[in-house]
Formats: sequence, structure tokens, C-alpha cells
Amino acid sequence: MLKINDFIENLRTTGGKAKNTLIAYERDVREFEDFLSKRGGRSLNECTESDAVAFVLALNKEKKSKATINRKISSIRMFYEYLIEKTEIDTNPFHKIKSARNDRRDIDYLDIETIEKLLSLPDDTNKGIRDRALMEFMYGTGARVTEVVRLKVSDINLKMSFVTLRDAYDEKRIVPLGSYAKAAMIRYINEAYDSLKGSEIANDDYFFINLRGEPLTRQGIWKIFKDYGEMIGIADRMTPQIFRDSFATHILQNGGDLKTLQELMGFEDLSVGIAYLAMVNVRVKEVFNKTHPRA
Repeated sequence: MLKINDFIENLRTTGGKAKNTLIAYERDVREFEDFLSKRGGRSLNECTESDAVAFVLALNKEKKSKATINRKISSIRMFYEYLIEKTEIDTNPFHKIKSARNDRRDIDYLDIETIEKLLSLPDDTNKGIRDRALMEFMYGTGARVTEVVRLKVSDINLKMSFVTLRDAYDEKRIVPLGSYAKAAMIRYINEAYDSLKGSEIANDDYFFINLRGEPLTRQGIWKIFKDYGEMIGIADRMTPQIFRDSFATHILQNGGDLKTLQELMGFEDLSVGIAYLAMVNVRVKEVFNKTHPRA
């Protein structure tokens, strides 16, 4: 395998980098080399995407600044691009690790007890049956609002318990349908949909509709969530996004891995998943510090 020195020398002769920049690049790559060695005894060319994620998580845990994290990601990504160019490896394990953004929103989520309380609020009217199906679906799949408003009857396979979601760019992904969401959706179809629509359900119909039989809009879904949030005093926090964030958080809290979460939620940027993992780790530490007698 090519040495780190070869990479730095290549940058020095072709990249026009300042001496201090080259020193920082070398230090970053060697730091990652040391991290890999301690993590599993692997060499740099044996690095996996999971190793890359773990490294960024470790930097977050150490409270490194976003600028420092971004530089390290950039340095190591460049190193692996160099190895690809020299045919040492085939893929860059840092390819999907994006730079930490200063404008990334804070992640908020609801605990399971609050989710269950919200899901118990809808009544037995047509609207209530629809609302229960909507919330069960969003919590059960982690779907984006855009994916919910675009959902059609033909996208749902109740027999096989999966659903096809389509995002704003018409990218599709298939996600499993849990038993609670499935039961709520079946009830919605059997007891409420025809009455709301004014006619029998058809494959090309949008699945979630309003009281006039028209497709629910983003604004309509937001209002539904706000109304139920107000009933238990969390209207200021209650958004469709908080159900998606809760979905992700609860999966990770119960032992789910980042790769599975990425497939379920459909995000390309692994730093999104890293943000969820970092938040869960912080929460675990807070609970430990508050509850353990020797914390």
C-alpha cells in the first residue's frame, strides 16, 4: 500500500498547498490510521463506511469544532481519492460523509409514552380514524411529509406489509409496514375512506384525503399535528418532522444500526444519521449522569 508520505508529497508537488496545510492533512490521516488500529486492527486500505461513521462520531463526542471535523473529513476523503487514483482501493469509505453544516437543525423527538398518548387521541369519527392512520403511518415508517402527500393506494401492499414511498425527486424506496400502522390503515380503508371520498377507493387515488375527499396537503398535515399537540400541551413542538425524528431515535435507542436507518429513511448524507447517533449518545450520557449513584 502507498504510504501517507506519498500522498503528502503528491499534494506538495501538484496541489500548491501551504506547508502548514500539508502538516494538518498528514496529522489528520495519521490520526485516522491510529483510530482504525485501535478500533479493530485494520489498516487504512481496509477501512469501511462504518469505520468512517464511527470516526466522525468520536470527533463529535470529543466536542471538536465543526471546522476541525470538516477539515479532517476533507483530508481523509482526499487521501482515499488518491488511493483510488493509484488503484489501491475501489471505493472511498468517506464518499457519503458530508461536511458538518453550521445550519443543521436541532433534532427534537418525543418519548414513546408521548407518542402513545398522541396515538390514543383520535376519536372514532371518519376524521379521527384517518388521523390515527396518518400518525401511525408516519411514526411507523419515518416518512417525510412530501412522501405522505404523494402516497397513492397503489403504493401500499397490505398483504405483504410494505409500502413504496416517493420523495420530491421521485426517488422510490420500499419500507416495511408494522402491525400497528397496518391495522390503522386497514380500518381507515374499511370504515372511513369511502365516506370521505364520496366513492369507492381506487388504485390511483391518493391515500390520505381531507374531509372534502381531496388529497391532504402539507399544510393540512401540519394542522392535524398541531391540533393534537395542543391537546396535550406540546403544540409548539408538534410537527410531522418530530415523528420522523422520533422514528429514527427510537430505532437507534433499541439497537438499530445506522445502515438500516439510512435505508429506511432514505437519506444519502450519512452525516444525517451521525447527527441522530450523536444525539442518542448524548441522551444516554445525560441519563447515566442523573441516575447512576457513581456517575
